[in-house]
Amino acid sequence: MQIPIESWSEKKPSARVDAFLQRPAFVPEAEAAAAAVLADIRANGDKAVLAAVQKFDHAKLTPKKMRVSAGELAAAVKVVPASVKRAVKLAHKRVTTYAEAGMRSPWYYQTEQGGLTGEFYSPMDRVGVYVPGGTAPLASTSIMTVTFARVAGVKEIVACTPCNAKGEVNPVLLYALKLAGATEIYRVGGIQSIGMMAFGTKTVRKVQKIVGPGNAYVTAAKRQVYGFVAIDQVAGPSEIAVLADETANPAWVAADLMSQAEHGSGHEQALLVTPSRAFAEAVGREMTAQLKERSRAAMVQRVLDNGGVLFVVVPSLKQGMELVNRFAPEHFEIQVKDARKWMEQVRAAGAVFIGPWTPEPAGDFVAGPSHVLPTGGAAAMFNGLTVDDFRRRHSFVEFTEKELRETLPAIETFAKVEGLDAHGYSASIRFL
Repeated sequence: MQIPIESWSEKKPSARVDAFLQRPAFVPEAEAAAAAVLADIRANGDKAVLAAVQKFDHAKLTPKKMRVSAGELAAAVKVVPASVKRAVKLAHKRVTTYAEAGMRSPWYYQTEQGGLTGEFYSPMDRVGVYVPGGTAPLASTSIMTVTFARVAGVKEIVACTPCNAKGEVNPVLLYALKLAGATEIYRVGGIQSIGMMAFGTKTVRKVQKIVGPGNAYVTAAKRQVYGFVAIDQVAGPSEIAVLADETANPAWVAADLMSQAEHGSGHEQALLVTPSRAFAEAVGREMTAQLKERSRAAMVQRVLDNGGVLFVVVPSLKQGMELVNRFAPEHFEIQVKDARKWMEQVRAAGAVFIGPWTPEPAGDFVAGPSHVLPTGGAAAMFNGLTVDDFRRRHSFVEFTEKELRETLPAIETFAKVEGLDAHGYSASIRFL
């Protein structure tokens, strides 16, 4: 296995590095497929959803069978091993603590004329959560999404996840959804689940917002239903960047890079940025050795074959940080001396992992922040999922008579400039 090592600097860029940075956020074939399925669901509701489930997941369902029953949830709880339950409960506890600490408080200030202005928040009424369940049933995503909605105060939390050909859903995933607080669970995944939640059907009422990660097809569907519902962000194939110097452990860095390459789509990306070519070579040797021992080695190899792993040697850590900011990765590990100091230079990254004892999978499973993060360069524009993504922000204004009187000339002037005389009159009538 030969991993390419490129040199890059701001003065001498590399075409290969530039191409790596410019990965597409959307896949054309996924966009076309999403448009077709979504149009069918808008027109035909449950019938179209069930047809898509049969086509893509090879499962024959009825409208009544789409929803996971209370009995199935109870059965899932019984078969999940105690050790797994402890892990899920630990993650749930840590994520709950993080979500509660992150809730913004209402605020206001008093104006000179005695009025008030500020903001307050209210939870959404009904939200949808997508949980991948294809090549890897992401039970952790249940915790990293539903928990935030529950802490925010959302009353109705709809969770969708794909089933297998027999209509079964992974019991650990179901247990995690139940523990986190999902109020409805449907064994429907892919584009069809996004359409079902966005448009609503006879069986499933529409939601106000859809959150959660997914493959290129789910991402395309979420993008296309924006406006019918709110969405959190663009969250497609996983990616990681590591900024490391000679103080880092090559074996640890190699393991971290491979952790994101094993998800299974083949479109994942892993970027190592370092000022030391010798270190890059050492990481390459470690990846070659470790790959032989990984159960999902074939999936990692697909990423390698697709050019999804790149090592870049830079003149300095400062320029390395600039390169990572241009990449805008979903996950960013800083494994250098005085790592926390370098965190201040981050401008674009979904989540940042500081120091050698913070492997990215800690964030995937137990750290506290949600692992639902922007990918494909979207971290330059979007943020990771937080508790406030499930709340509505309301501004408020309370004028006094004195305040309206003092600002009346400006209100009337704006109304005149913009040709909106009724606007001005609604203020001036109070003093006639």
